[in-house]
Amino acid sequence: MNLPWALLLVLLSHGQLLPWLRIVGEPSLNDFYSEAQAKLFLQFYEQTAQVVLNEFMEATWNYVTNITRRNQKNMLQKEADRSQFMLYFGTRARMFKTDHFLNQDVKRMLRKLQNIDKSALPKKDLLEYNRLLTYMETAYNRAEVCLDEGPCLTLEPDLQEIMATSRDQKELLWAWQGWRDAVGRQLRPVFEDYVRLSNKAAQYNGYKDMGALWRSEYESDTLEEDLEQLYKELQPLYLNLHAYVRRSLYRYYGPELIDLRGPIPAHLLDLVLPYPTKAPEDITEIMKIQHWRPEKMFEEANLFFTSMGMLPAPPAFWIKSMMEKPADGREVECHASSWNFYKFNDFRVKKCTEVTLEDLLSAFHQMGHIQYFLQYQNLSVIYQEGASPAFEEAVGSAIALSVSSHKYLLARGLLSQPHQDSEEEVNFLLGIALEKIAFIPFSYMVDKFRWKVFDGTISKIAYNQEWWNFRLKYQGLCPPVPRSDDDFDPGAKFHIPANVPYIRYFLGLVLQFQLHEALCEASGHVGPLHQCDNYNSKVAGKILGDLLKLGSSRPWREVLQEVTGESNISTKAFLTYFKPLMDWLVTENVKQGDTLGWPDFSCSSEEKITSKVSFLGTDTEPEQAYLGQWVLLSMSFIMLVLILALGFRLHYLEKQLLDKDTLTLPYSYFLGIAMEPHQAARKQWLLLGLCCILMLCCIGLLIRIVTQNTMQNTEKPP
Repeated sequence: MNLPWALLLVLLSHGQLLPWLRIVGEPSLNDFYSEAQAKLFLQFYEQTAQVVLNEFMEATWNYVTNITRRNQKNMLQKEADRSQFMLYFGTRARMFKTDHFLNQDVKRMLRKLQNIDKSALPKKDLLEYNRLLTYMETAYNRAEVCLDEGPCLTLEPDLQEIMATSRDQKELLWAWQGWRDAVGRQLRPVFEDYVRLSNKAAQYNGYKDMGALWRSEYESDTLEEDLEQLYKELQPLYLNLHAYVRRSLYRYYGPELIDLRGPIPAHLLDLVLPYPTKAPEDITEIMKIQHWRPEKMFEEANLFFTSMGMLPAPPAFWIKSMMEKPADGREVECHASSWNFYKFNDFRVKKCTEVTLEDLLSAFHQMGHIQYFLQYQNLSVIYQEGASPAFEEAVGSAIALSVSSHKYLLARGLLSQPHQDSEEEVNFLLGIALEKIAFIPFSYMVDKFRWKVFDGTISKIAYNQEWWNFRLKYQGLCPPVPRSDDDFDPGAKFHIPANVPYIRYFLGLVLQFQLHEALCEASGHVGPLHQCDNYNSKVAGKILGDLLKLGSSRPWREVLQEVTGESNISTKAFLTYFKPLMDWLVTENVKQGDTLGWPDFSCSSEEKITSKVSFLGTDTEPEQAYLGQWVLLSMSFIMLVLILALGFRLHYLEKQLLDKDTLTLPYSYFLGIAMEPHQAARKQWLLLGLCCILMLCCIGLLIRIVTQNTMQNTEKPP
């Protein structure tokens, strides 16, 4: 017996569904789908959904914390049960004509229940889609990059540590290219099918394509225009940061890798401080000296929320969460995430935490999700989500802005210097900017790219080419090695194979500063916004808690209006936070005469920084190929001289022999072989011709080397 009907019979046997089904007299459709019946229908959904969703979440958790075929099979079965359940209730929710309903809450819940995403697919398609999604995410989680002689490295934490700390461009290139080759080429053959089935699911839900379905979550007819306006307002910040970072990279790596007017190779990082003599204290090192552990990092985040009068994480959270990578050899999905199990006080985090400042801030972000779960768990299951996806991402990040402040870190014993001067402040803000400002264009372009894939603007043969066109246009980045359409570099980002919409992070990036500013004003903060710390502010905690308690029961604009006094997401707080840094960047870039942006540049193969070049049919390092050309040229000259000397010597010997005994030896010698004189003469001319050809080849090779060397020198920036 399939799942929905089994649940129906259970509830019927307990008399809980009968009031919804009981109609006096001959029922009409209007009676059966009346507002009163809608309330009973929603009550029935509520009573069954918690069981189904909890079982699905448990099965999924078991798989991502222990990747085995058995757990995968169980997860897919529970996913099929959940989809069948959602299809049953979603299709019936669409039968209610809500235009004349008076209760706005009932109308909103039915409308949200109607969107059943992939569950709308026919059973065969749904099975294929689920297997496809599982394959893509598993391929990402299991991908490794192997050293020529040594171990294989996973993304977290091995490759991420290399990319975050190394300044060796060859090592960075190895990690960058290795990860994209390992992941992307597995995903490229199946991504087209993923797009096709995603669009099919969207169309069954009444949307043109999956991009349109994703955008519908924001309940806005002007979402794309609003996003474009936000991006344009923030773009000057990014362009000035890009110009400064580019010059810093130029100083370190030189003109061979960096063009001061062009895009930046995507594998390089900037770790140069504006004021090196005022270097900030190494908080990661301090944490390690103080013997911090992953659990302590989450405890610190929990303490921050409770200091604001908000709810503590329940005991089960500390028992059931996976806060660090297991040491028992299990394969796990390390990407950080927070989980609601639709069961009272059962919330968990999954993260392969390392003791670093970056992961400390990530722990606060995840605990923001947990706090959201705690606050809205008494709402209907339908409303147990953020006011919008952007709100879900912004809450923990807004708290992390307080954690990043000098005041908080000093109070928690992670800094020792009591004050920051203006130069230390610039260093501090640049560190934050490399996380926040640098993220602006990427968080904006990921879904712009996918939306165009879903609507067919970007064809399957141009996935990778268009991905890099987007990264050049918005980020000013180019691949450090040539990439082809056989590659699939979008797949190197977790959210692509995991099928997670990304525009939430762009909106959440802006919204976190807006929330932070509102909470700081409520707590009575006076001074620059980046110095605000809301720790222990019960007033700010009350405002934030009231926002979280609403879940998605009200449109996000209304929620935002109550907290900030504005109904639209605004960049004002973001720009205010970074104003001291922006002023410094503008002054510095003008002083250096730097160009903002990368006008007239493309990521063509001529402009890419390649790690290998072709030499005699093999790929080799540019320096080795250059040396090989000179060696080949030298060998050619030596061979030419030897052949000429040998030919001259043989001709001389033959002439001597002929002079001594012309009458008795009616033949000549060529290369030690006796033959008719006219034959020997002809072969000597052939030898001379061969020598001339070798001479011309040597001259041509010399011209090619000189020309290439001259072109490389003229292409370098001044």
